[in-house]
Amino acid sequence: MTKYDYDLFVIGGGSGGVRAGRMAALAGARVALAEEWRMGGTCVIRGCIPKKLLVYASQFSENVKDAAGYGWDFGDASFDWPTLIANKDREIARLEGLYKANVEKSGVTIFQDRAVFEDEHTLLLLNSQQKVTAEKILIATGNRPTREMGTSRVIPGGELCITSDEAFHLEKLPGRILIAGGGYIALEFAHIFHGLGSHVSLVYRGEKPLRGFDDCMRDALCDSMTSRGLDVLLGCEFTKIEKHGNCLRAETNKGDVIECDQILLAIGRQPNTMALHVEKAGVELGKRGEVKVDAYSRTSAPHIYAVGDVTDRIQLTPVAIHEAMCFVETAFKNNPTRPDHSHVASAVFTTPELACVGLTETRALGEGHSIDVYKSTFRPLLHTLGGRPVRTLMKLIVDAKTDKVLGCHIFGDHAAEIIQIVAVTIKLGATKKDFDATIALHPTAAEELVTMRTKSYSRAPGDAPA
Repeated sequence: MTKYDYDLFVIGGGSGGVRAGRMAALAGARVALAEEWRMGGTCVIRGCIPKKLLVYASQFSENVKDAAGYGWDFGDASFDWPTLIANKDREIARLEGLYKANVEKSGVTIFQDRAVFEDEHTLLLLNSQQKVTAEKILIATGNRPTREMGTSRVIPGGELCITSDEAFHLEKLPGRILIAGGGYIALEFAHIFHGLGSHVSLVYRGEKPLRGFDDCMRDALCDSMTSRGLDVLLGCEFTKIEKHGNCLRAETNKGDVIECDQILLAIGRQPNTMALHVEKAGVELGKRGEVKVDAYSRTSAPHIYAVGDVTDRIQLTPVAIHEAMCFVETAFKNNPTRPDHSHVASAVFTTPELACVGLTETRALGEGHSIDVYKSTFRPLLHTLGGRPVRTLMKLIVDAKTDKVLGCHIFGDHAAEIIQIVAVTIKLGATKKDFDATIALHPTAAEELVTMRTKSYSRAPGDAPA
């Protein structure tokens, strides 16, 4: 019987890799993990956590505006970018330390190194040139921002731009920033910089941002951004970017010329498999470089698995952690467990937030459901005295035959906090009658979900949009 250095070798110290390594070690496996940069991966170091801290920072300016209607006067408010970034960095360093300590406490050996495949059971650590072997290997290398538009079209002057990675470490707040993209990263940074005082322009080549989200929510977000003073340019993309003195100048396919201090590319992300040499281990990749896996996260090499963003399934931290837990059950506990990717809640941390769980209206119809739609638009109580024209939109999509709630979509303050609990009810198969039978908690925004009694409209597959 072949003797390996480890029972499991994990490539990548992000949320998925860390959870898998810890749980496998606690299950009795000999585990090693290689992370070439910082423990915590995208979420902790350059994603979810620092982004949410910047979101909080950006919303204080709105709180000050609301405060006047409640009798508060804070005088001349000011904001200091270096203070925010320094405090953010301090918190990220603390979290990174916790991640590393928890991994070590579980008995995992950590290599601060880049690991690449030498063969199907051997990995080379590039910095030390050490070779290690493992019976099982988990690829959890995540993904990274791309600078390519469409089918590998490189933007002329794209090297002058930053990505979300660099946005967390700018020396100063840009007075004018141009953001390219229509996904959640682009929209979140647009609101962050707008809230902190930058003039923000958003360029997106599609007809409206957030492809794949419910159309009502996409329209509500676009209207909100315009009303807040963000410049939103749709059906638009860069043709050239040049540096002119101390500023950048971007030209678009519509003839626009936009001058700014920074250009942020948030046009997509690519799986981190470049130069990993997975071909030496018989691991098959997809067209975008993603690791192809089966329902149990197993690659084309039976002893090699992959979880998280590198598989390009659902790019969310909790999904990576869930996949990691299922991997440990499958590979080390003799309990084959498939990750369940249904009813996964998601949120876009704009201001206000957009959050959803379940099917969109378009998706429900596409899957053959006849649906009843319940919608409510209202002014949140906070803003009745605050005075700003902020609106909340809530939407329930219900199967007309079974009365089961297929999807819930919210655009408004605290939408993410509300949708997390709604996800539990939809996971359990709640019906509209269950929602109706629930007594409201008043006064809250969330009560609207259990008091919407009047159907807005019904649709069947093939019907024209309402």
